[in-house]
Amino acid sequence: MASPVAEEYWRARPVLVTGAGGFIGTHLVRRLSALGARVHAVSRRPGESSNGETWHVADVADAGAVEWLVGSTRPAVVFHLASEVAGARDPRLVLPMLHSNLTSVVNLLTAVTEVPETRVVLAGSLEELRPEEGDKAPSSPYAVSKWAADGYARMFHHLWGVQVSNLRIGMVYGPGRQDTRKLVPYVALSLLRGREPELGSGTRHLDWVYVDDVVDAFLATGETPDAAGRAFDIGTGTGTSIRDTVELLSRIVGGRARPRYGALTDRALDSARIADTTAAAEILHWRPAVGLEEGLRRTVDWFARENG
Repeated sequence: MASPVAEEYWRARPVLVTGAGGFIGTHLVRRLSALGARVHAVSRRPGESSNGETWHVADVADAGAVEWLVGSTRPAVVFHLASEVAGARDPRLVLPMLHSNLTSVVNLLTAVTEVPETRVVLAGSLEELRPEEGDKAPSSPYAVSKWAADGYARMFHHLWGVQVSNLRIGMVYGPGRQDTRKLVPYVALSLLRGREPELGSGTRHLDWVYVDDVVDAFLATGETPDAAGRAFDIGTGTGTSIRDTVELLSRIVGGRARPRYGALTDRALDSARIADTTAAAEILHWRPAVGLEEGLRRTVDWFARENG
């Protein structure tokens, strides 16, 4: 529930959301519309306006398209969620990740230099390397693209005053996720259908964060002037192993199907990526509200209804 101050901030405010047709984007657009913002939603495929938002079909890796979007909408806040997400360790992903995840950020930040009052919030990842990790290698083409995007964001802020923030987001889950390759949808749907999900060892610890909490973090960042030039970890600060997460899903779903651990090979360079939420709490006044078990129950209930 938004505070009266937040509702007043967003009412009639022009907002641009890239990646608006994605999982987080859909939830964010819905919330912004409910708050009364004038939402300009951007996707590579046409979207349906269900709450009064205006849809634009554009590829944000196209510099001309981004310049037109920013110039024509004059947004007070840009939420940049458009991204290719894949954790595979495949050299064929390097160029697509560079093109989609880095070029789009540079295009957006360049366009915003002409609209200096605009705030920009980037959707980063906990997979990014932090400065204290020294010479450690990024774990994937996706991770290095997000890490490099944060570097460009800091440069644009310090050289040209762009009011940009980066949210390093943990493993987002919740109702509405259609990509069944992701762990929670894959396991939940497999178990609901009485099938045995095939998994790796399940030993890796991840920081799971519910989608509504992530939307709250985006809104808090967009509302906070002191967020400019900073990166914030967005997660719970608690690591849960994949095996424990899957076992919790199994208890929630019930049934006889059991996960098959060790059926797949663990990925190289995987490690625990746990949020440090200190800065988000102190500067954004943001804390996650939904615990893992409650969030998974809501998610399983949604999949059961949608696939019943």
